[in-house]
Amino acid sequence: MEIRQLKYFATLVEETTYTRAAEKLHLTQPSLTASMKKLENELNFALIDKRYREFRLTNEGQILYQEAKKLLNHYEHVSHEMTRLKEVGPPNLSIGLIESSMFFIPEVLEKFKQEQPNVKVSLLETLSLADVTKALSNFEIHMAITNQFIQNEEIETIPIYNERLVALIPPGHELEHQTKIGITDLEGEDFIVCKEGFQTRNDIVDAFRKAGVYLNIRFEIERFETGCSLVESGLGITVLPENYVRFSKRSLQTMIKPLYDSSIARTVYLAYDKNRYLPPVVKRFISLVEEFFNG
Repeated sequence: MEIRQLKYFATLVEETTYTRAAEKLHLTQPSLTASMKKLENELNFALIDKRYREFRLTNEGQILYQEAKKLLNHYEHVSHEMTRLKEVGPPNLSIGLIESSMFFIPEVLEKFKQEQPNVKVSLLETLSLADVTKALSNFEIHMAITNQFIQNEEIETIPIYNERLVALIPPGHELEHQTKIGITDLEGEDFIVCKEGFQTRNDIVDAFRKAGVYLNIRFEIERFETGCSLVESGLGITVLPENYVRFSKRSLQTMIKPLYDSSIARTVYLAYDKNRYLPPVVKRFISLVEEFFNG
């Protein structure tokens, strides 16, 4: 079994017809058919279920496709890295981030830059669970700072800190002068929350459900910055990570209200693909993050 055969097979699965796959691979259709037949003979089981008129994989074919995609992604990544090393020189570092991580990331990056002045660093927003998992699996990032606990045996998820969630109240709201508020104070209020797939939304929904309080969702967002803008405009209340609002460049301090009767909090993790080769600069950055929180 060769990389070339796996590439042919993966392309056939994605294109679903021999004609389209052959065109994409710049092969003749008989050549592709022969290659797939050879692969099945080598493995000694069928990959394509020929009992159906439409293209359909056998169970073995589905497993091979999933594993082949991982291998092909890794192969492409290694090829790219070798080309980049030859053409550019020093390695780069790609990090997926959540918005609230900016309270500590600049300080860690400053120290990292002093140690590794020639390393190019790319910072990408990876907010939802799907974003993080996809970016790690496709080698788009080396690691992620995320509040999503990823239940994937191929991804290492290390807790690095916990943070409270706090309410953000619009200017002039009747709760504005209370130093602390409870979940019950927020019943029926117009609420701004993250859309489905974001852990912060799950945390808020769970807290309201446990308190037996109705959560009146009026706006769904992806970014905390959008939520802050909507609150400032008087369109509703939101609940955000305390570190995000405390270190925001916006004038939000008088709008922040701790939730005294709720344990709404979240854990932030450092995640990476444990089966992927991590260059020394990546391992060093992970160490700097751990040192920041562990002293």
